[in-house]
Amino acid sequence: MIKVLDCKNKNYKSNLVSFLEKRRTYKKINTNVVLKILNDIKKKKYSALLKYEKKFGNNKEIKISKKKISKIIKKLDPKVKKAIDFAFNRIFKFHSKQITKNIYFKDKLNNVLQYKYIPIESVGIYVPANLPSTLLMNAIPARLAKVKRIVLANPKLNGKLNPAVLYAAKKLKIKEIYSMGGAQAIASLAYIQKVNKIIGPGNEFVTRAKKEIFGDVGVEGMIAGPSEITVVADGLTIIDEVVTSLIGQAEHDINSQSILVTKNQNLINSVKKTIFKNLNFLSRKKIVQKSLKNNGLIIKAYSDNQIIDIINEIAPEHLELNIKNYKKILKKIFNVGSICIGRYSAMAVSDYNVGTNHVLPTLGSAKFSSGLNVNEFYKKISQIKLSKKGIEVIGKKAITLAKYEGLIGHALSIKSRIRSD
Repeated sequence: MIKVLDCKNKNYKSNLVSFLEKRRTYKKINTNVVLKILNDIKKKKYSALLKYEKKFGNNKEIKISKKKISKIIKKLDPKVKKAIDFAFNRIFKFHSKQITKNIYFKDKLNNVLQYKYIPIESVGIYVPANLPSTLLMNAIPARLAKVKRIVLANPKLNGKLNPAVLYAAKKLKIKEIYSMGGAQAIASLAYIQKVNKIIGPGNEFVTRAKKEIFGDVGVEGMIAGPSEITVVADGLTIIDEVVTSLIGQAEHDINSQSILVTKNQNLINSVKKTIFKNLNFLSRKKIVQKSLKNNGLIIKAYSDNQIIDIINEIAPEHLELNIKNYKKILKKIFNVGSICIGRYSAMAVSDYNVGTNHVLPTLGSAKFSSGLNVNEFYKKISQIKLSKKGIEVIGKKAITLAKYEGLIGHALSIKSRIRSD
């Protein structure tokens, strides 16, 4: 049975926080083996990588030849190719609007200040076995930022490479493709391929590995953990739209979270009655059941202000506002990864080809971070060029502050540039 939280209870907010924290802090799997994997590959490089690929992936072939890639791609259904082409074009067009311009500023003293966006030189992308959409979402922004070198790590599934992922890689002009997975793939990207930044979702071992290698290389500026959705519905919302959205998110992973927020008791009764009756046709039925029973939640709210507070506290990865009067609350929602507005905006379609990015902050990190975007692939560098008059005017004030902070060397360095005529 899916849990229900009634906001009539004065402690509903603290009860909600406790419910969310159980999932966010619960660690069922011991990932300490990741440290050994990282150290081994850092020291022994390819021999250690091959050892762990054989052990965990039964994989003896890491570098894939162009000939083999072409052969695998030929097996892909033409309909899937067209679907990837369609998604590629929409994602590319939307993300191209995110390209930033350098900042140039010149003041009255002829001082020139600049803020330059410089592409990261190399990026490693980890893509779980059969997810071409994930490759598109991660690699297209990198291409638009003009990252010179993109390296793909994609594990085999049941001993086979995925033709759709390889087709997407070909469209993206990715030349370095490695068949490897898990923590060993992250270690390889960091210490063998030696990329500057690693992005892409993965299981607990992949996530732990990315946390551990941060500092040696960069990682994305968010927590991309198990998937989440919060659906806001009312008495006019079609029950099937609510149930399928909750189920659709739950099928990702047993640690995924699906939450319904509504003021309508009849809707709550209908969801409780039908949600577990709609699973028999799903290939991932057991995953959905575990996800909904462990992490699913229905919240009975009594006002729009309560709904707003609840959403901002959950800070969900995805939010569906499947209600008539969404404008009443939309402007007050500020902790969320992505918002789907109205009954036709099914979150599931945004996972593929709407054009927005599906790599979004989870586990409450939407309170301080954003989804993957072109900006993720730039370094920002300041440039300063002061004039003679500029150092004289600005420098004197800077000397005052340097002396106040007790940094006399700073003051002397500034003073050495000021010429007395």
